Amino acid sequence: MTDQPHGRRSLIIGLFLLITIAAFEATAVITALPTITEQFDGDSVYGLTVAVNLLANIVVIVAAARAADRHGPGRPLLVCAAVYAIGLTVAGLATGMTLVVLGRTLQGAGVGGFGTLAYVAVSRGIPEPRQPTALAAMSAGWVLPSLIAPAAAGWITETVGWRWVFLGMLPLLGAIVAFVAPMLWRLPAASEQTSGLALSDAIRAAVGLGAMLWVLTTDAWLVVGGVVVCGALIAGPALGRLFPPGMLRAKRGLPSVIAVRLVAAMAFLGVDSFMPLAADRIHGVGPTAQGMVIIGAALAWTVGQSIAARRHERTAPIRLMRTGLGVLAVGILATLTILDADVPLIVPFLAWSIGGLGQGLVYGPAGVRALALAPPGEDGVVSAQVNLADSIGFAVMGGVGGAIVATSDRGAVSLPVALATTTVLAALLAVTAVVVFAPRVEARAQTSAQPGSS
Repeated sequence: MTDQPHGRRSLIIGLFLLITIAAFEATAVITALPTITEQFDGDSVYGLTVAVNLLANIVVIVAAARAADRHGPGRPLLVCAAVYAIGLTVAGLATGMTLVVLGRTLQGAGVGGFGTLAYVAVSRGIPEPRQPTALAAMSAGWVLPSLIAPAAAGWITETVGWRWVFLGMLPLLGAIVAFVAPMLWRLPAASEQTSGLALSDAIRAAVGLGAMLWVLTTDAWLVVGGVVVCGALIAGPALGRLFPPGMLRAKRGLPSVIAVRLVAAMAFLGVDSFMPLAADRIHGVGPTAQGMVIIGAALAWTVGQSIAARRHERTAPIRLMRTGLGVLAVGILATLTILDADVPLIVPFLAWSIGGLGQGLVYGPAGVRALALAPPGEDGVVSAQVNLADSIGFAVMGGVGGAIVATSDRGAVSLPVALATTTVLAALLAVTAVVVFAPRVEARAQTSAQPGSS
């Protein structure tokens, strides 16, 4: 634990910067992706390009958590940063979609550990009463990228070319890692060693989900069913071991908290990844304007998480989560306005800002509650499970949404119909989280507060 206030402040600043570089990558690449896929005729793998990045997260989230428990978070940070830098280089020099996908995979493998290591650092370096503020500050790491990255990525794409969206982040990555690595290096390994999460399960989950999502983007209908079944048989048992037991049954406590994060991630990405594509293909605007339509959501997300942090002591997590999920569902449905070319883009911009506010109200309380429920010595495991929920939720919805968009690329349906289908699915997921999982968070919180009750 970091005892001195200035030491805690420096650590929080370092974690803020670490999240900032991850946010730059996510926001800037989403902005440039429509131009990249257009140049390489890759609309059919648009969603897969998003999904592989997040599937790679799955393996590294678990590997980083295990390494942080054994050695502390400093060593795995350096490894993750090196892999991330290689991924940026491969994508920046790509000559086709195959190399773009490979680069995005390596980027996911690198940046995937950042979130887990940041959560571990909060758990081990920040006193518990200050952890909600620290997590809110980490969320604020999205503010600057949200303001700058979409416009900057659009301007770079239009002037010097999309390759510099990747290559230009290398100096920023080096500077941030040089600042934060010494602080993470001083944080200890886990005080109690546990069995943790199996890396082999993370690999099985990534391979199984990856196979399922890949085959959905193809037109090889004769093999789709078989691959999906095989992928489910590989990934399903592994996911059951990676997540808390009883998660899908909405078991009280940590399983339902993780489920809320998982479903909220799916709902959010079901809209956020495809807004720039709709702005490009339906409204015909350039890369800068494509990025601008998602700025409001990212900023509002930070505002929502800041509100949740300030109300942490006065408002039960369930109330914040339920409110956030409801607001998210409303924002998702309102973004259907982007599918009408006659509607000004300011309307879906404002609509998605509502969705981002809801997401912020969900994410902060869910993260704090998960850390509070972590058994002794398993803060690394729970940190990994929180980040796994995010990555798997984003990957699955990115892949499913991408498969739906791919049907329009093959002429089966129009693009507006495909995007509307994805949007409605995302809204249904948010409602499911409100009805099924959120109430179980409240029930577990009450029994925890009253020992001996059931």
